[in-house]
Amino acid sequence: MTNRYVSGIQPSGDLHLGNYFGAIAQHLNLQHLPGEQYYFIADYHALTSLKDGKKLKGFTRQIAATYVALGLDTDKAVLFKQSDVPEVQELAWMLGCVLGAGVLHRCHAYKDKVEKGLTANVGLLTYPVLMAADILIYGGTHIPVGSDQIQHIEVARDLAQAFNSAFGAKIFSKPEAYLGTAPLVPGTDGHKMSKSYGNTIPIFARGKALKKRINAIVTDSKVPGVDIFEPDNCNAFSIFELMAPPAQVDELRKSYCSLNFPGYGQTKKLIIEAHNRCFGAAYDRYLELIDLDNTEIDEILKIGAEKARARARVTINKCRKVTGLD
Repeated sequence: MTNRYVSGIQPSGDLHLGNYFGAIAQHLNLQHLPGEQYYFIADYHALTSLKDGKKLKGFTRQIAATYVALGLDTDKAVLFKQSDVPEVQELAWMLGCVLGAGVLHRCHAYKDKVEKGLTANVGLLTYPVLMAADILIYGGTHIPVGSDQIQHIEVARDLAQAFNSAFGAKIFSKPEAYLGTAPLVPGTDGHKMSKSYGNTIPIFARGKALKKRINAIVTDSKVPGVDIFEPDNCNAFSIFELMAPPAQVDELRKSYCSLNFPGYGQTKKLIIEAHNRCFGAAYDRYLELIDLDNTEIDEILKIGAEKARARARVTINKCRKVTGLD
């Protein structure tokens, strides 16, 4: 059976280092493996929290431009907007009709977001059903996710089995979570980097904007020349370690453990240099793609949608037949 990797990313703000190291970098690596890759911009999912159409369109374009600028080969991987495949919503309804409501109320992602004060709308509650439809409609076998999404993959597996059982047909196979080696990316405050926490470092921040974000990284009050600094307990060091070559990381680690370390300002300076080294080459390409007069991104998304929808139609036609909706 062909491995088919399916993953989505929400257009809910500027993409940051957490998005890159937690998802995008893995997606870029997977395109070189045997199999098929479907990467979609989850604009339906974004509606659970984002209520600004102009921003949604802008963030959607940013994501597409970022993937292409960073090296996604759209001849190998299918890049498209979730909303350009309406069949996914039809499948979500079918799947919702074989799922007990109690399962959704027990999903930790829903409970966690409600506890953080997000509005408990129906879209937020049924998020796992739509996510299952996203996966199953393309026949996803391997689903690149973070550890916080494993429960949602379990829901998708259960729904695949429940639908098959309910209608006595072998339509869906059970997908597997693909965790990869994505690291936990700390934000400027030491917590997980997230737009929700306002602690992010954007991928394509430059100049004063980048320096402001880096300087906001929270550090302790150790005194250079007096205290020994601890790299493994340092938020700034952890961020630097993500982007720097191993030799430079080892060098900084040794400096931390000596009385000659000049202080966290040195680490922050190195973070800026490492950030520019990692993403500088892609920045000009990003600016070219994001220009509203450039239709390259629109064409890429259009072609991607055609490919994705062709596969989705095969699945939904099978589902319509067994449910009697054909």
